[in-house]
Amino acid sequence: MKEEIIIAGFGGQGVMSMGQILTYAGMKEGKEVSWLPSYGPEQRGGTANVSVVISDKTVGSPIIDSPSTVIVLNNPSFEKFEPLVKAGGKLFINSDLVTKKSERIDIEVIDIKATSIADKVGNPRVAGSVILGAYIEKTGIITRDSLITALIQVLGVGKNHLISVNEAAFDAGKNILLENV
Repeated sequence: MKEEIIIAGFGGQGVMSMGQILTYAGMKEGKEVSWLPSYGPEQRGGTANVSVVISDKTVGSPIIDSPSTVIVLNNPSFEKFEPLVKAGGKLFINSDLVTKKSERIDIEVIDIKATSIADKVGNPRVAGSVILGAYIEKTGIITRDSLITALIQVLGVGKNHLISVNEAAFDAGKNILLENV
């Protein structure tokens, strides 16, 4: 199994952290991984994206031309990356912030009101974790346990207080996906 993922949004939305969490989780499970960040000089508030590859086989390149999954957190990211999703791939959209709609019929579009759901679990800033919960439920590329272990590693000791709300966000994302099946 191989997943080529692009996660994109504004700086400050946790795009890089989402990519790191997926990458570390894949490493924990003994998979081959790559993580390639891209962001402008603005960082917080500017656009940012990260390419992640998780595979059972050696990763030849971290460059992704036709991702199997794209996660978009804002309109500029939707406009840039929606056309790149390969046929049969998945497009996860934070529909609280992305007003554009995909007209493609050759991909699966998963609209999630991630910011609203994150607000209900206690912190609107964990919207990315809501989407990651839905993503791992949909793809099965990594386990929830690996995701939690990676989250702890990425957050570090100084942010332990954010672990429980992120766990709740992962579960809420998984549950919203299951409710819509």
